[in-house]
Amino acid sequence: MYPRVQKEGINLIQAYLDIIKKSPLFHDIKEEEILCMMQCLTPKIQSYGKNETIVNSGESIDRFGIVLEGEATVLKENAEGNRVIISIVKKGDLFGEMLVFSSRKIWPMSVRVQNSCKVLFLTNSDLIARCEKMCPWHNALLQNFIKIISDKALILNKKVDYLSIKNIRGKIASYLLDQYQNTKSNTITLPLKRNDLAEFLNVSRPSLSREMCKMRDEGIIDFHLSTFKIKDIEALRSYCD
Repeated sequence: MYPRVQKEGINLIQAYLDIIKKSPLFHDIKEEEILCMMQCLTPKIQSYGKNETIVNSGESIDRFGIVLEGEATVLKENAEGNRVIISIVKKGDLFGEMLVFSSRKIWPMSVRVQNSCKVLFLTNSDLIARCEKMCPWHNALLQNFIKIISDKALILNKKVDYLSIKNIRGKIASYLLDQYQNTKSNTITLPLKRNDLAEFLNVSRPSLSREMCKMRDEGIIDFHLSTFKIKDIEALRSYCD
């Protein structure tokens, strides 16, 4: 068990309070309540360098993380070293939450730092155990946590949809349409770099770029770096049928 939060720990939590309170885990919970609950949740903040691994697939671990700085990639690797990106976690995002209520405590995926990264870890047992102090925020925290897990399950289901699409154009069209639904704009800044997007869609980078260029030449999309403009949304939809 990690040591209880001391004065230095509280000061560190306060330094990141603006980020912590914006995390979906602490939705509708006041700042003073967050500081109070940290006395019960035994937080631990750790720093990681670029390309460092936070958690390896196959590890047994009793905590989940909230990203405070930087970004990390949740990915699955096979025996040949090929990898599929499951998600990118950014400031305020959680990882490892799917295992909190699970009977399995072995991580099925790896979490790797994109750039320098700071992570707030909370232990599973502190979240799910009945609070000895009967803190009023505990039910709100659990409700937020269940919502996060439900939303994550829907995202993973969408990931399966991408992987089940046979052709590259269909994968690209489906992904862009989902981004369009999220932003309600024809101009989209993708959250993934081109290499990461290729791994996320489980296609090669050259094949992805080649197909995108064809779609641009056909007047369906336009793009520069990570910014895309949908020029013919009906054409995109036709590839998802």
